[in-house]
Amino acid sequence: MTVTALDLRTQAALGDLVLTMADDEFVIGFSDSEWTGIAPILEEDVAMSSIAQDELGHARALYELLASHLDDGRDADAIAYDREPEEYRHARLLDHGRGDWATTIARRFLYDTADAARLASIGEGWPPLAELVAKIRREERYHVMHALAWADRLARAGGEARERFVAALEALAPDAPSVLAAPDDEAALLEAGILSRPMAEAFAGWRTEVAGILGPLGINLALEPTAGAARSRPAPSDEFRWLWGEFTSVRRSDPGATW
Repeated sequence: MTVTALDLRTQAALGDLVLTMADDEFVIGFSDSEWTGIAPILEEDVAMSSIAQDELGHARALYELLASHLDDGRDADAIAYDREPEEYRHARLLDHGRGDWATTIARRFLYDTADAARLASIGEGWPPLAELVAKIRREERYHVMHALAWADRLARAGGEARERFVAALEALAPDAPSVLAAPDDEAALLEAGILSRPMAEAFAGWRTEVAGILGPLGINLALEPTAGAARSRPAPSDEFRWLWGEFTSVRRSDPGATW
C-alpha cells in the first residue's frame, strides 16, 4: 500500500508517529553509546555498544521510511541531523542525561518495556511500518532481557547499588509514561488500523507489567499517564542540548557527510 492510499489527515498522523519512534531510538542510541569504553565491566562495554548500535539502526530505518513516504523532500540524514534541538520529538524520559550506571539501567528498563508495549500496538494498517516493526521487535526483545537482568541484579544487590537504582527509577518515573503518550490524531491512526489499540490501553498494560516485575523486588513505582502534549520538552534540557551538539558535530562541520 502506498501512503497516497491514506487520506491527508492520516498521512500527517502517521508521519508524526514514525518521527517520534525514530527520535526515541536515535536519542537513546546516541546517549547509551557514550558508555563505550567506560562501562562497569568489559562484557557491558560490548553489550551496551551493541544495544546502542541496534537502536541507531532502528532509527535509521524509521527515518528512511519517513523520507521515502512521508516527508517533503528531505533525506534520512537531513531529518536525523539538520533539525534544531527544539524540533526533536523524543519522549521526555530520554531528555535526561546519561547519568551513572544505575540511572542508565533504570532508564533502559523503563524505556525498553514501554517501547515493547508501543511496538505491540502497531497494527497492519500500513504494511511498510508493520513489516519494519516486526523486524524491530525481534531485536528489541533482547534489549528487554538485558534491562530486566540488570534491574533484578541491582535491586537484589542491596546497599548503595539498590539505593541508586531505586532513586533513579523514582526520579525518572514522572517522565517514563511519555513513551506511551497518545500520538497526534490517534483516532485517525486507530481508524486506519495503523494502531491496533489506544495508547491508554498500552499504558495500562505496561504499568501492570512494571508493577509485576518491581513488586517482588520490593519496589513500588508510581506511574501516571501523561498527555500527548507532554511527550517532548518545549525547551530541551541542557543534557539533550549537549548530546545534540555531539551527534550533529560532524554533520555541521561537513554538511556532505552521511551515515
